Amino acid sequence: MSDIFREVDEELRRDNFAKLWTRYGHYIVGLAVLIILATAAVTGWRWYQERQQRAESLRYAAAADLARQNQLSQAADAFAALAREAGSGQAVLARLQEAALRGKAGDEAKAVADFKAIAQDPSVDSIYRDAATLSAALHELASAEPQALIAEVAPLTADGNPWRPTALEITALAHLRAGDKEKAREIYKGLADDLTVPQGLRARATEMITALSG
Repeated sequence: MSDIFREVDEELRRDNFAKLWTRYGHYIVGLAVLIILATAAVTGWRWYQERQQRAESLRYAAAADLARQNQLSQAADAFAALAREAGSGQAVLARLQEAALRGKAGDEAKAVADFKAIAQDPSVDSIYRDAATLSAALHELASAEPQALIAEVAPLTADGNPWRPTALEITALAHLRAGDKEKAREIYKGLADDLTVPQGLRARATEMITALSG
């Protein structure tokens, strides 16, 4: 008797399933297709990104190799092309490299303009914008008005800023250009006494204190 009830129950279940499938089957299939397509799209995009990153890394290494061979203009052009076509992270590094190489090749005006463009680009991470600000100031040390340079790097001299020691060193050099040796010596003493400052910079600060005292 129980077998009959079980068979009837199974028939009812099959009948209900058939009715549900007739009513909702196309939605279920559509959802499954969407899930498959979404998974394939994510997988494909990751594969594309990895391939792009590998290609960009190879181009970056090739440009850096040109720089090592002292082919500065060609290297700068290669970094410029990479900056236009690469993803955001690689593009910023390529822009910084291009600007540095323009300066090394003797085109100070182009280097400063490129560094300032990066420094003023809100799409660039602040750590790179600050690095570009300092690089532009370094290239302008011999030509720009000292007080303008001091004002330009002043925000980076705040406590906690990772670029603070370098910004202070640039500030001291600008004060020297302005003829204010006492202010420069004061900054150098602060750098020399600060154990958180990189050792090389502390050593330079100590040498400058000795030179200014002499």
